[in-house]
Amino acid sequence: MASPGLAATLLCWAGSALLIASAAIHLHLWSTGYDQIPTIGPLFLVQGIAGIVVALLVAISRHFLVALAGALFAAGTIGGLLVSVEFGLFGFQDSLSAPYATMSLVVESAAFVVLLASAYIGMRRAGWGVHHPAPGRDD
Repeated sequence: MASPGLAATLLCWAGSALLIASAAIHLHLWSTGYDQIPTIGPLFLVQGIAGIVVALLVAISRHFLVALAGALFAAGTIGGLLVSVEFGLFGFQDSLSAPYATMSLVVESAAFVVLLASAYIGMRRAGWGVHHPAPGRDD
């Protein structure tokens, strides 16, 4: 497997740190009361554990597909919060004024952008999405 390059590696590591920060927020909230909320409580625990696992996979592999998976994980977490705030989720209505909600949105948005950038750089470095004309053709 080819090296992802310095830029993609640094972005993977930064994205991993952001995913761990998001996981820590969710585990903290779970341990300070969200564990009592039916369905949402267990989902906060799952997000916290899965966030750490995904972060480690991103940091260790530094592969563009894993970075993309990390970006999508962050996007899914953002989506869950926004749906919960706007419409409610599993009978629970959250608020952006709730503790750590805004911080969570900022951290997860940054993780999404950083990991998407890493995935793009890694994809280009691997030759995905690059047009290679057939031998003898100039297109």
